[in-house]
Amino acid sequence: MTLAALLIVGATAIALLIGIVGPLIALALAVALVAGALILADTHWGFVALAGVAFVLPFASLPVDIGFKPTFLDVALAALLFVWLFKLVIGQERQLIASPIGLLVALFMLMAIFSFANGLSHSAANTFLLRRFAEILLGIGLFFVTINTVRTTAELQWVVRWLLLGGFTCAAIAVVFYVIPETATVWVLDRLARFDYPGGAGALRWIEDDPAGTMRAIGTAIDPNVLGGMLILVGGMLVPQLFTRERLFARWFTLVMLATAVLALYWTYSRSALLGLATAIGVLAVVKYRRLIPLALVAGLLLLLLPQTQDYVARLLAGLRGEDLATQMRFGEYKDALTLVARYPLFGVGFTGVPDIDLYLGVSMLYLIIASNMGIIGLALFVAVVVGYFVLVMQAWRADVDPRIEPILLGLTGAVAGVLVSGIFDHYWFNMSYPHMTVLLWLHLGLGTAAVLIGRDEKTAMPHA
Repeated sequence: MTLAALLIVGATAIALLIGIVGPLIALALAVALVAGALILADTHWGFVALAGVAFVLPFASLPVDIGFKPTFLDVALAALLFVWLFKLVIGQERQLIASPIGLLVALFMLMAIFSFANGLSHSAANTFLLRRFAEILLGIGLFFVTINTVRTTAELQWVVRWLLLGGFTCAAIAVVFYVIPETATVWVLDRLARFDYPGGAGALRWIEDDPAGTMRAIGTAIDPNVLGGMLILVGGMLVPQLFTRERLFARWFTLVMLATAVLALYWTYSRSALLGLATAIGVLAVVKYRRLIPLALVAGLLLLLLPQTQDYVARLLAGLRGEDLATQMRFGEYKDALTLVARYPLFGVGFTGVPDIDLYLGVSMLYLIIASNMGIIGLALFVAVVVGYFVLVMQAWRADVDPRIEPILLGLTGAVAGVLVSGIFDHYWFNMSYPHMTVLLWLHLGLGTAAVLIGRDEKTAMPHA
């Protein structure tokens, strides 16, 4: 009778919820409850939730107003951080790992906080800016959560496997949205609008913003360049999986995932993303996988010679020569950003606004946006972090890393290298409007560092002959 009563009460509650908020929101709440329970039971499910949200629904908000509407990303980050800190407090996690580059990451976070506070002297922060800055900080802090919760090879493989599935889902959605009629894509985005997603035909993008021209793939990332950045990570991590015996997926499925990611990236028509993926593949080819070199040459020749790709090549060359409007606007942004950095060189102007009427925050370059926000000191700390990361990886790889870890480590490193090159031409890796991209970057840096630490620990634990 007790079980029957519980079933009746539960069914009634579910029916009322569906009737009041609608089936879509009710389903989202149910998924959120299940995800929350899984994260509380095992921290690693937090990475699954994070990968799903960051890759698939990065801008979705909960239909709950608490002074602001928390995004799915906020909930996933907060849940993951809370569970890790709670385990530290109760003693379930007894060791706090900093890693060889942890101090640099912590100093970068502290510098961001100082620059934000310093910027409040000339520009006040509203609730929106405070929340977005908190998301950026949590994204960087994810580095420490990752290296402290991913401690074995099995855990590393499990997290990376789900991360790749999230990236594949992102690419597959982008491809489907691109090939179905535009009205169907708009219909789906309109359904997501109840979660504060950009909806309507205005969400679609074309080259040079000309609806009569070539449409660009957006997926649920909305911005084609942001989607391209996501696919740099996915493609860079998948390439080594084709050439290793210790695969995370069957080779045929890996090939399908990689082909989908490359096709989606191509349809974004993002030149920075194309250069980023080429960099990731080039790094992997030089360091380990020589068979990539002829394949890359063939792919390059096809891109240059096929009639279907000539418009793409022409746009790429126009960008390299600085002839198109988008590139010329970037050059103007670079000049203005350098003026800002010259006036406020040490600490930047913060994240909330600028003190001078002839200046503005916003430049399509990762490094200049960091220098604008945090000054040369902040930029130097970021460069120190990534240089330290690459030194750490190369030392581990030369020390004969575990074959199960090697393709993951090299894939993560190639992906990060691609990000750093794409960052020369785009700003979304450290931008208040795209906190999920900051999350993905520092998650990959954390996983790469975790892979190095796992390899060291397992080698130390091996019995000596």
